[in-house]
Amino acid sequence: MVTQTDLDVRSLGERRFPSPLELSTVPGDEIADYVPDRARVALSVESMADEVAAPSLVFEKAGPREALFFDPRATRAAIVTCGGLCPGINNVLRSMVLELHHKYRVKDVLGFRYGFEGLCKEEGVPPIHLGPDEVRSIHTMGGSFLGLSRGRQDPKVMVDTLEARGIDILFAVGGDGTLRGAHAIHEEITRRGAKIAVVAVPKTIDNDIAFVDKTFGYDSAVEMARTAVDAGHTEAIGARNGISVVKLMGRDSGFIAAAATLASLEVNFCLVPEVHFDLEGEIGLFMALERRLAERAHALIVVAEGCGQSLEGAGVERDASGNVRYASASADIGPVLRDAIAAHFAKQGTRVSVKYIDPSYIIRSVPANASDSIFCDSLARHAVHAGMAGKTDLVIGRWHRLFTHVPLPVSIGQKKRLDPDGDLWLAVTETTGQPPLSRVDPSRARRTR
Repeated sequence: MVTQTDLDVRSLGERRFPSPLELSTVPGDEIADYVPDRARVALSVESMADEVAAPSLVFEKAGPREALFFDPRATRAAIVTCGGLCPGINNVLRSMVLELHHKYRVKDVLGFRYGFEGLCKEEGVPPIHLGPDEVRSIHTMGGSFLGLSRGRQDPKVMVDTLEARGIDILFAVGGDGTLRGAHAIHEEITRRGAKIAVVAVPKTIDNDIAFVDKTFGYDSAVEMARTAVDAGHTEAIGARNGISVVKLMGRDSGFIAAAATLASLEVNFCLVPEVHFDLEGEIGLFMALERRLAERAHALIVVAEGCGQSLEGAGVERDASGNVRYASASADIGPVLRDAIAAHFAKQGTRVSVKYIDPSYIIRSVPANASDSIFCDSLARHAVHAGMAGKTDLVIGRWHRLFTHVPLPVSIGQKKRLDPDGDLWLAVTETTGQPPLSRVDPSRARRTR
């Protein structure tokens, strides 16, 4: 259970330098205000009318502070991007550099290359200077201007590099593995008694960072995923007894699969890791498919890659960060499901046309769409505000559409997952019309998977 103490944000010390932003401290005077340190955002805003609402836990509200811990004229900042590709990385990078340079007048910003590997002298490449000219047009491109990598690095070596380079603030852009790495760096900094702020920005198309209502890249990925889903529908209706299987990313959560299903409105079955389903049996997927083909002569299935967790064996492949490689032969749900469907109907003597679509890395390598571009800019500026104020060991979150400071230990302590009892999954099942595909109680399935 998370307590209020867990949500308290760490600071490096007294803030003695005035902010150069020239904002207001007077509410309602038509000039944007500084955010006071006592401003909070409630964790829960929902309650029952006939119950006394318990005091809600609160997050510290993000935003520009009137006083800074770091002197902008003497500050050296660094940025690192880690993990896998995601739409919007370059937008975040550009907005961070421009906010630091133009608004806070920080002229010394370094970009470490290829993830945390760039903080390790033995295997990394030298960092590069980042200024307005270097990042001028990178927001129009997908990928990462700095490059990325996966895998654990030694926090001691990384902090050695930060101290040797005179870094005051490290901005880390990445997913759960990056957040863990950033927290490990903070712990080593604390052990040494150094004054280096560590601020993270949540990046993952899976949208599975705890206590963050949305991560950047998610909207753009869903937009691309919808294109693949619509293509699957076209393939399915173009053949007699046509069945399309579209596999979408989502290691431990089904947010992309669910959102693409709702965006398309053509999906008949959406399969996600959080909701147990059977293939065989009277209420399993195969029987539901038989009924669907008898009634409509085509079917479209969207499956999240994380459903392959049921296929994991002792020798399952993992990437450098320790994540299951769901694209590996031993855990790839897409081809397994495709082949199982084909074999089932062949055994029944029913002729079907099964098509398989896997957009895979396409959905995460595109430039950010309009929604993500706006979101990335806001995340980047709030990260800079936090770092300059000396806030540390935190990730910039958003909750109830307000930006927040979320302590890294809280964020990495659990993963956000789709709630089978929530509005999103209800919308999916009502849109698809799919019945329960298992007799297993959903709450029990969540505990045992």
